[in-house]
Amino acid sequence: MKVNYKKLEVFLEFLIFGIIIGVIEDLIAVTVATGEPITWKIIGIIVIIAISFAYLGEVVADQVDFTKYLEKWFSKKREEK
Repeated sequence: MKVNYKKLEVFLEFLIFGIIIGVIEDLIAVTVATGEPITWKIIGIIVIIAISFAYLGEVVADQVDFTKYLEKWFSKKREEK
């Protein structure tokens, strides 16, 4: 099996960026919404959640061609008019 290192590199870059942004936004949301102090336990939970959603986002974003579906949707809207 041949590994496409360029594709793997892009995947990992977006995954890591997604995790970092996810952690930051979740920390802000927890602080604003609850007013609770940030502890290591809260950070651990947030990191687990951020990793899950970043991975899911990367898998979905890489597998689904959203432009194809949007083009179909917009062409149907134009036909209805």
